[in-house]
Amino acid sequence: MTLKAQTDFGAQTQTPLVLALDISTSSVRAALYDRCGLEVPGAEMQLERTLHTTSDGGAELSAAEAIAQVISTIDALLSKSVANLTRIELVAVSCFWHSLLGVDREGRAVTPVFGWADTRAWKAAEELRQHFDEQEMHARTGCRFHPSYWPAKLRWLQVERPRLAGAVHSWMSLGEFLLFSLFGQTAASVSMASGTGLLHQRSCAWDAELLSWLKLSPERLPTIAVEGQTFTGLKDEYSRRWPQLREARWFPAIADGAANNIGAGCTTREQAALMVGTSGAMRIMYEGEPPAALPPELWCYRADRRRILIGGALSDGGGLHAWMRETLALDADAEAIERALGAMEPDAHGLTILPFWAGERSTGWHASARGAILGLTMHTEPLHILRAAMEALAYRFALIADALQVFVMPVRFVASGGALQSSPTWTQIIADVLNRPLVLSGIQEASSRGAVLLALEAAGAIKSIADVPAPVLETYKPDAARHARYRAALERQQSYYELLIEK
Repeated sequence: MTLKAQTDFGAQTQTPLVLALDISTSSVRAALYDRCGLEVPGAEMQLERTLHTTSDGGAELSAAEAIAQVISTIDALLSKSVANLTRIELVAVSCFWHSLLGVDREGRAVTPVFGWADTRAWKAAEELRQHFDEQEMHARTGCRFHPSYWPAKLRWLQVERPRLAGAVHSWMSLGEFLLFSLFGQTAASVSMASGTGLLHQRSCAWDAELLSWLKLSPERLPTIAVEGQTFTGLKDEYSRRWPQLREARWFPAIADGAANNIGAGCTTREQAALMVGTSGAMRIMYEGEPPAALPPELWCYRADRRRILIGGALSDGGGLHAWMRETLALDADAEAIERALGAMEPDAHGLTILPFWAGERSTGWHASARGAILGLTMHTEPLHILRAAMEALAYRFALIADALQVFVMPVRFVASGGALQSSPTWTQIIADVLNRPLVLSGIQEASSRGAVLLALEAAGAIKSIADVPAPVLETYKPDAARHARYRAALERQQSYYELLIEK
């Protein structure tokens, strides 16, 4: 793991008010924001890391290491910024969805952090389908039966690792474990709980029927935080360590996907957030109640008790792009690769890629799906494969967009995430595949910003998250001729998908 810092603070707009922590699977980021929701220039620290993967589909983090990484990132930021602030009033946390870990009676982690990409519970997901009406549960919890969610993970641990499961007193996500580590108490935001697959989306309470089948009492899960709940009174160790945070109010972690929508300014049905980070997602947000029924391709979560998110998620995204670069030994400079990719014609390589290196979530939810590269010839070059992978992921986004039309076709799609912000070629590919304009967000760190805005709204510092506009950069307009070629390639991909995956 490596720390990357920016320490040239320069002229600051206002005294920093909020510390933002963005905890993703690939990094931990800490940054300072002022009371207007603007990031303080240079007040940012990032620590990069990777999940530990296993040949049988595991994707884990050490719980102790994960907390130590957050603490180290805060240490590094505050040591650089101590002369530039007196105290921090709020701490807003964004954390990746769907993680699960178990702690003993003393609050010590006895399991690793199982990430959303861990597919080892796929047999347990099948068992859930045999016991429940999945369509009914999907409408109730917003989640399909899939190993990324808690019901399958918990059942897998009970059946295949009973000694480990038996040592657990309480289950929680990494976001709740962070609070417990710092304060000795914790609670789960509605946002984080909604992504577990165990929350009744309308009542915002743990689903009694699923808990009964899992033989799990609600007391062994985190309390659901009330609206506006915060934590104060750091443990003595951290109070002494971070004097700037002694009086800060910490909000329970919200899910990174919800934070990303807010940070990118996509808070109504008219604007869909399209994010490509390590994974990928397309989401719409609105105020109201969850739908009575969901298309099978999509999920439904919450940003808070008033705001609903509907969308789909790809297990592969920028992570697959990075894997291609490394595995195919594409070690030329990034600008040269981008130029070469941009010079290629749509689908000219003749390849079809099923982009399921980390299994499949949306749209078919086949956790045991695996990646495939079809159509290789002696003429195929590494750059052809990379371009084909970028196009293949765009096709999966198109299928999510098709499913979203059941609710609404957004007026515009706003793209965010480092993978797209660094690749105009990929952004244009997605615009052409969707046949919709794609607006590139001007926000570099949408998840951090979203967590901050939601905290400022809860604290009364701003009236509404909708009152703080998100800047945008250029708009990528689709080309009809390229779209037609891509649509034919999408149909070819689907034919292979039905043969190899949906058999």
